[in-house]
Amino acid sequence: MSNFSYQQLFSFTKNIFLQIGSSEAHADLAAKALLSADLRGVDSHGIARLSGYVRLWKAERVNATPAIKIIHETPSTAVIDGDRGLGLVVGPAAMQVAIDKAISVGTGWVSVKNSNHFGIAGFHAMMALPHDMIGIAMTNASATVAPTFSKERLLGTNPIAVAIPAGNEQPFVADFATTTAANGKLEVLQRKNMDAPHGWVQDKDGKPSTDVNELKKSGAMLPLGGDKEHGSHKGYMLGSIVDIFSAILSGANYGPWVPPFPAYLPMPLNMPGEGIGHFFGAMRIDAFRPAEEFRQHMDAWIQRFKSAATAEGFERVIIPGEPEREIEKERMQNGIELLDPVINDLQQLAAQFNCSL
Repeated sequence: MSNFSYQQLFSFTKNIFLQIGSSEAHADLAAKALLSADLRGVDSHGIARLSGYVRLWKAERVNATPAIKIIHETPSTAVIDGDRGLGLVVGPAAMQVAIDKAISVGTGWVSVKNSNHFGIAGFHAMMALPHDMIGIAMTNASATVAPTFSKERLLGTNPIAVAIPAGNEQPFVADFATTTAANGKLEVLQRKNMDAPHGWVQDKDGKPSTDVNELKKSGAMLPLGGDKEHGSHKGYMLGSIVDIFSAILSGANYGPWVPPFPAYLPMPLNMPGEGIGHFFGAMRIDAFRPAEEFRQHMDAWIQRFKSAATAEGFERVIIPGEPEREIEKERMQNGIELLDPVINDLQQLAAQFNCSL
């Protein structure tokens, strides 16, 4: 394990995106979006996935120079074709359309097709915060998750993010997978040679397992809740909603037909749509009530929850977004630690593109 500064990793990541043909603006944006995961402590979705994007590009599944375009719109809605671009670029472009529509008419809603993995959902949702807006972002993903009572993989980890501005308090930012854990968390445990906690995965016969390699053995991840007794049917419903909003609204692939992130896996047969799908929303606060009044009440909400009496053994109640902000501050100051397998992966990329880490 070694420590790297954010700027060092940003320069390297941007250079790799430039090397595969991205424009200066797209490479800059893609690097910021990708590394926002590392900064916020979501190590599974950050620079550890950089080589995966390169492999998708080599397999001609990612277009480094996409012509992102609106193919249908109303004053408050739009459908965007990402032209197989990096989701790290397509996502922010679509979120900006949602923000622009919210500026004009109060709210903006954008669905996206023909895109790729867009990093962490929180990066896109948080784009709304400087505009006194609530931001919403979600995306479907390749099928690694079995619905409640099934042994068949039909859904992705399908995350949801919601970012809400406050006044003197920091924004409320919820960013979560609709599974018990994101697939990347399994990958982190694999690198550390650790078992998965109970409720994360099941084997190919639908039986509980703690083997972090179950997906490679035809097993499946589990919806949020783990099993029916702990509410997995609710996680199943949340993941389904994301799939429908992201793909059936836009014309992207859904369910078991969503393209896999690993480039070596074959594409599903008889795909009903184009690429991966996303869904974004932006809501102007003053479309509902005066923004200053809202911020005051958000502060009151946050302060009341922060002051909640804690159960024995716990120090405080955490507001969504707090841990990530604390990690970001610490990592910007002290650097980002990368596991040796990730470093080795990046060094291979550096050699491949004749550059240095």
